[in-house]
Amino acid sequence: MAEMSSRAQRVADQMRREIATLIQMEVNDPRVGMVSITAVDVSKDLAYANIYVTVLNSLSNNGQADFDTLSEPGDLDKLEVAENIKALNKAAGFLRSLLAKRLSLRVVPKLKFHYDASVERGQQLSKLIDNALEADQNQHSGD
Repeated sequence: MAEMSSRAQRVADQMRREIATLIQMEVNDPRVGMVSITAVDVSKDLAYANIYVTVLNSLSNNGQADFDTLSEPGDLDKLEVAENIKALNKAAGFLRSLLAKRLSLRVVPKLKFHYDASVERGQQLSKLIDNALEADQNQHSGD
């Protein structure tokens, strides 16, 4: 993400809070599951906003609802992510109009949603570190 001015940063922070609330309360599209807004990147002229979201898996391996964890990314998860992003981008105009009512801006930025895989990569790295530590302990305990 590029360096933002202090005003653009304040607008981005306010937009992140408002969009998270609006998605939860106002978007009725069944394709939109549990999403978390990780970042908002606003252009210098406040005309465009890139919104980065993480999609929390709504189903675990046994088919039960599990909103606390992200499972390993598989083909179904990629489809779920793609559908969520597609639905959010389709609802962008609706969300923009609701934002206009909540924010005191002359022009509300055009919204574009993107998937943020940083949480997923962080979990994979954490798992690799845990596996390496476990292997190291097993090696030293065997000596």
